[in-house]
Amino acid sequence: MPDSERVDFAESLKKRTKKFVVDNIKLFRILPKTEEARIIGRQLLRCSSSVGANYRAVCRARSQAEFHSKLSIVVEEADESVFWMEILVEAGIVQTSEIEPLFREANEILKIVSASRKTVSEKK
Repeated sequence: MPDSERVDFAESLKKRTKKFVVDNIKLFRILPKTEEARIIGRQLLRCSSSVGANYRAVCRARSQAEFHSKLSIVVEEADESVFWMEILVEAGIVQTSEIEPLFREANEILKIVSASRKTVSEKK
């Protein structure tokens, strides 16, 4: 991939992961005011915000090792975000329809960063 396309892709994913954080904040605001919803919601907020913050760090990585390390954190946090969304649904705290677009986005981000990490690992 040419450098200009790589930069465009990185900027696009940076915006996408930031929107993912904002969308999770909006979800948190509409969760029921129960103790379990607050606890699980906070867990989701922490890991989803880590996706956005750590992807920004990926874009500023000073070495391939740092790039891989930060990308691995994004993979872990995106996967954890999916987990907490599944818990919200399976525990009956939210309906699948309320969370489906966010759940789909989390999985897409997870696939993208997992593939990127795999590519970086193969180049080592």
